[in-house]
Amino acid sequence: MEKIHATTVLGVVHNGTVALGADGQATMGNTVAKSNVKKIRQLQGGKILVGFAGSTADAFSLLEKFEEKLNAYGGNMKRAAIELAKDWRTDRYLRKLEAMMITASKDEILVISGTGDVLEPENGIAAIGSGGNYALSAAVALKRHASQLSAEEMVREGLHIAADLCIYTNHNLIVEKIQ
Repeated sequence: MEKIHATTVLGVVHNGTVALGADGQATMGNTVAKSNVKKIRQLQGGKILVGFAGSTADAFSLLEKFEEKLNAYGGNMKRAAIELAKDWRTDRYLRKLEAMMITASKDEILVISGTGDVLEPENGIAAIGSGGNYALSAAVALKRHASQLSAEEMVREGLHIAADLCIYTNHNLIVEKIQ
């Protein structure tokens, strides 16, 4: 059985707001398996947003582990992300999981990968998934030249541009924000 994969997740921190969004498409090979998948979750009573790309089952396993780490470290997102990345890289079971995550709080945005990376982007913009580079490029340009837009508007526009270019990304968007 082929794995469900591919998506685009984009996060932007701008003018005191963080927005995180994703498209809704899940594919199996060259077939759209579902067009309205919700890939953004709120944790800690809406104080932390998480977006995921990759194998759906793997992403949900990592989401549960991340939530456990958040609870263990009093909601400290960066510490929870670092501890998750360490476990993800070293644990035999977790090491096989194929997904990536973006986590965001009102103050910061992080990209977490299975290679042990916890990256905090310099410009407050993070993107993952098959259309991630398209969305990232669009958001960087929007933040530089259209700063009157809100973080949510930048995320929506960046995801729409990615959906126009990436066959694994659709226009069925979910965007959440924290102010």
